[in-house]
Amino acid sequence: MATEASCIFCKIIKNEIPSFKLIETETVYSFLDIQPTTVGHLLVVPKYHGAKLHNVPDAYLKDILPVTKKLAVSLGLDVDSPLGAGYNVLQNNGRIAHQEVDHVHFHLIPKRDSVTGLGVGWPAKQADMKDLAALHEELVRKLGDK
Repeated sequence: MATEASCIFCKIIKNEIPSFKLIETETVYSFLDIQPTTVGHLLVVPKYHGAKLHNVPDAYLKDILPVTKKLAVSLGLDVDSPLGAGYNVLQNNGRIAHQEVDHVHFHLIPKRDSVTGLGVGWPAKQADMKDLAALHEELVRKLGDK
């Protein structure tokens, strides 16, 4: 486990700061958010201090989605109905992307109505197909180099 002495999430993981812990594995720690957007808003945090997702070794990411899924079920968010509850899994990287704590973390945010939970604006626009094809070609090439 790699930690940063001044990081609030590292301190929570090391039990230096109290939390409402939910699930802990060898690589992940989850707890209720103390500034929730709605009831049940929680965080799933790798036990490796990395500011952005690409800074965290894959081994510390392996439990993130299974733990998040288990927590969603425990919150009763597993009802498959278009009118039932939904939820967002959110992970931000960098201040410009709204990251407040420089330790990778995933929010599980229940969405039970149109007022509480996460509100998202999505400024989508129609892509230029030539530009999209060029980007696709570039990414496929870079992925092949790895």
